[in-house]
Amino acid sequence: MVNTEKFANRLNKILNFYDLSAASFADQIEVGRSSISHILSGRNKPSLDFVMKVVQNFPEVELYWLLNGKGTFPSTSQKETTHKKENKQKQEVSASYPKQEEIAKPGNQSSDSFISNKSGKQIQKIVIFYTDGSFEAFEN
Repeated sequence: MVNTEKFANRLNKILNFYDLSAASFADQIEVGRSSISHILSGRNKPSLDFVMKVVQNFPEVELYWLLNGKGTFPSTSQKETTHKKENKQKQEVSASYPKQEEIAKPGNQSSDSFISNKSGKQIQKIVIFYTDGSFEAFEN
């Protein structure tokens, strides 16, 4: 369970680090300004969506530090390394799969391919959670 008061203190550290007002912070992570106000005052607890938006928009913020204070802030060197690895993995993954145009061509469907264009739906985001508590998010 997240301690709301301590979470609000860590959120204030983020605001001070980036020299942001609560309103500009809310605008940057695309949440309502009242959401920030309510979290900072301890009235509301942060949602998972809120936490994920903070972590995705501010690379120096580690998920575990934000949620329970474990770890360090800012954590630029570790995040830069992780970000470089994620980009490399994304490039490797995208290079190993056929492009959308190739999938749609008649007669180009292989039986061992798990990519299907039958539903017409596209993947927006994939999140992988590891047993050590870390995660990776891949967006289309």
